Amino acid sequence: MLSPSRARTAGMLTFLIIVWGFNWPLSKIALNYAPPLLFAGIRTVIGGVLLILIALPRYKQLRFRQNWGVYLLSALVNIVLFYGLQTVGLGYIPSGLFSSIVFLQPVLLGLISWLWFGEAMYGLKVIGLILGFIGVAAISAGALSAHVSTIGILLALGTSVSWALGTALIKKVGPRVDAVWLVAVQLTLGGLFLTGTGSVTESWGSIHWNGAFLVNLLFISIFVIAFGWLAYFTLMGEGEASKVASFTFLIPVVSISASAVLMGEHITVNLIIGLLMILLSIVFVNMKPRAAASRIGS
Repeated sequence: MLSPSRARTAGMLTFLIIVWGFNWPLSKIALNYAPPLLFAGIRTVIGGVLLILIALPRYKQLRFRQNWGVYLLSALVNIVLFYGLQTVGLGYIPSGLFSSIVFLQPVLLGLISWLWFGEAMYGLKVIGLILGFIGVAAISAGALSAHVSTIGILLALGTSVSWALGTALIKKVGPRVDAVWLVAVQLTLGGLFLTGTGSVTESWGSIHWNGAFLVNLLFISIFVIAFGWLAYFTLMGEGEASKVASFTFLIPVVSISASAVLMGEHITVNLIIGLLMILLSIVFVNMKPRAAASRIGS
């Protein structure tokens, strides 16, 4: 039986994997109703305002004067770059393929955590990260064999890099900043920037404010962005960054499965092979080494 703390962690991980997995096809669908930058900006502003309302009773924890640099940098990498590149990139390639490329992030984060945080990089963890990479590559292989937009691939890679750097930043400064206020402020600042940029480069008249778009927008704003980022940062602050990130390898599996149901994308043998690799990756990354001598770089 799981302890309360482990059950809470498992619950947050399950929630995160599901809602972030559905985010990709839902965002792709939303682009039929709204231009990318305005959509990215509106959804992040809504999520940010919601969390500000939740955080108001603990306003003393904001400490904006001391932490404004952290808030701005986090807004840049975690919101402006991550959501900006993501939303534009989804217009070029299928959502399942895009999410698979983005989730190279755990591999990048594992390396950053080793170099920056001094987390142990032992043999099993190396094997696990490599297997995760291979699993994501296997899932993507079918699509990559066809004609795919180079711009879309580059935007997906840029999204992955910005997310890895943003997560590393949060891991580094986490003890100094209140998690709820960090997520709320970065969403609001980043969302306002994206909305302003979209207002200049795109047209508000292009948005179709129908029921399908509003339901999609509210689901993503509340569950994917507001509560999703809050759960992610909470998890990153409670465990090793690379171990938490290893479970996010499951998100492309959910994304591709959801894309198959919602958008008619096909589930292939590559998906099954990739899923097995990802499961092995999670097992290896979370196994403890038998001896400190097996660590790399110690």
